[in-house]
Amino acid sequence: MNVRWDVVVVGAGPYGLSTAAHLLGRGLRVAVVGKLLETWRTRMPKGMLLRSHWWATNLSDPRKEHGFERFFRQSHHEKCYPLPIQAFIDYGLWFQSRVVPQVEETYVASIARRQGYFRLALEDGRELDSSAVVMATGLHYYAYRPAEYNGLPAAIVSHSSEHSEFQRFQGKRVVVIGGGQSAVEFAALLHEAGAFVDIVSRRALLWLQPDRTNERTLFERLAAPNASIAPGWPNWVLDHFPYFFYRFPQRRKDDYNSNYRSGATDWLRNRVVGKARLHEGHQVVNLQRADGRVAVSISDGVDLLADHVMLATGYKVDVNRLGMLDESVKAGLRTDAGIPILSHGFESTVPGLYFVGFASLRAFGPLYRFVAGCGATGRRVARSVARALGGRSGAKEPLVAELDLSCGSLATRPRE
Repeated sequence: MNVRWDVVVVGAGPYGLSTAAHLLGRGLRVAVVGKLLETWRTRMPKGMLLRSHWWATNLSDPRKEHGFERFFRQSHHEKCYPLPIQAFIDYGLWFQSRVVPQVEETYVASIARRQGYFRLALEDGRELDSSAVVMATGLHYYAYRPAEYNGLPAAIVSHSSEHSEFQRFQGKRVVVIGGGQSAVEFAALLHEAGAFVDIVSRRALLWLQPDRTNERTLFERLAAPNASIAPGWPNWVLDHFPYFFYRFPQRRKDDYNSNYRSGATDWLRNRVVGKARLHEGHQVVNLQRADGRVAVSISDGVDLLADHVMLATGYKVDVNRLGMLDESVKAGLRTDAGIPILSHGFESTVPGLYFVGFASLRAFGPLYRFVAGCGATGRRVARSVARALGGRSGAKEPLVAELDLSCGSLATRPRE
């Protein structure tokens, strides 16, 4: 007989771990299933630098005892900006080992709805029953590939989320499609790996001003206070009133979200300008396969023969791409253009099914595009789940998931 969990968190990235930490803090029986920090460890490039400051990249636990500040004191890493991705990965592993010590590193094959509870089939053959499920899946499920690139083989056209290193592109010509932070940073890393790089961006690249966080005057801080996304009163409001955005009409929220534009940080400028060929304000107008390569025609009149086209075209939420959701779940899941409609507690129209992270930003705003939204998410979801289960909270020994090999299923024990 399966243990009935209070909640299963699907995904073990920043949002999954932070939400699990707050659920455990409520004394709930929690299982976490997913490859630990998979997106950060295997789908982001080695050598990447974080655009966000370290103090805006904390994971979240109920007592706020496991932030970056403490990690720096206990590790060899130093406070700096920009922060290397490996420092964040090491911090995430440090956080997980202390706050969410049991993570089942496998994938969920299916999630079905049965008589008021969920049954999750894992890829290793086990099954879990749970009253609630939190979907904290990685961004790669939502990788956006423009339709004009469909039908071309992965050997010559791929999404940026499929790459973590670039040595295989040494001496090759690569066309990067996109004009945001990822596109520009990938271009820099490709160039530094020995590739010949062209960037094709529909708009002129938006270069952000050099970071002056530690140099800003009192007047500057009053006019535009520091905030996790970037200085400014709108971002400050998102930090300090993280659920306020939800109250606005959806049309107004959509307008605000659509105006968000990912600029490229100033510290990338010297790594790209004069080193990659820039086609700003232009687009690819034709692609043809050519003997294992791809002939690319750009609207500025340039024709070139590339070895690879890399799509740094971002992500677009579409829950239909979450193949683990059974029809018994999808039948009650209301969406708008593939995006789940969420309550103020991050709950979908399927009772007990929650979506966090990138899938929630249309309802809750751009804060949830970043790690900075983990704390607000974890607090609100934990409160919502606890209320739905009868208001259980304050247990001294939160229960966590542990693999019991003797019976081939998950067992529970108090956290030590």
